[in-house]
Amino acid sequence: MLETRQVSKYFGGLAAVSDMSFSIERGQIVSVIGPNGSGKTTLFNLITGVHQPTGGKIFAGGKEITHLKPFQIAQRGIARTFQHTTVYSQKTVLDNLIIGYRLRTRSGLLGVLFGTARAQKEERESVDNAREVAAFIGLEAKLEKVADILTQEEQKRLAIGLALATRPQLLLLDEPTGGVTDQEIGALVDLIGRIKDSGITLCLIEHKMRVVMSISDRVVVLNYGKKIAEGTPDEVSRNREVIEAYLGEGYHA
Repeated sequence: MLETRQVSKYFGGLAAVSDMSFSIERGQIVSVIGPNGSGKTTLFNLITGVHQPTGGKIFAGGKEITHLKPFQIAQRGIARTFQHTTVYSQKTVLDNLIIGYRLRTRSGLLGVLFGTARAQKEERESVDNAREVAAFIGLEAKLEKVADILTQEEQKRLAIGLALATRPQLLLLDEPTGGVTDQEIGALVDLIGRIKDSGITLCLIEHKMRVVMSISDRVVVLNYGKKIAEGTPDEVSRNREVIEAYLGEGYHA
């Protein structure tokens, strides 16, 4: 599904990501963990074209995407959310989800202005897709609500829905349970599980270890921009370097 080969990103003389090689297999949930500043979000930015790598190559479905623009990468089936929940705050839930699907439409401005058959068909598809996604993420009753008045947990769902509306094959989630209550975490974890069951592969950045260990097929650990461990949740949780760099000695206590 995705592979990075010796990818590096330098900001001035600082290596934010260094010699990073890892892969994501179709149907898996892969979690990326590590201390703050270890390069996790930079890695997502490299995969999605927000930053260009200083070195190395990135492949999706066996084809190189290293230097593509973000919208081109999204068109190839890779979508993401951001660490700080990002939605169109002054638009309704329905409008947010319609915007997500626009990536898959082909009508230009003239087609929309003149109401061509293609534009009308794609408008219906956009609305139908938005309603389907809203039902999937549990916001079907909030379609006409402005995103800004939603709770933090609902905005998290909407941000995920906005990414899902692009019809991705790979979904990157940056701290999907950040800023929500313990009770709300369970609902978001359930949503992540249902996304996987729907056939979408996931990679997530997450700091809550009980979430990581309960849903991940594999875990990749970064520290100072480098991968220091990779394996199953159990293997990673017992890795001495990971314990010293991130988990702490009392993790298994």
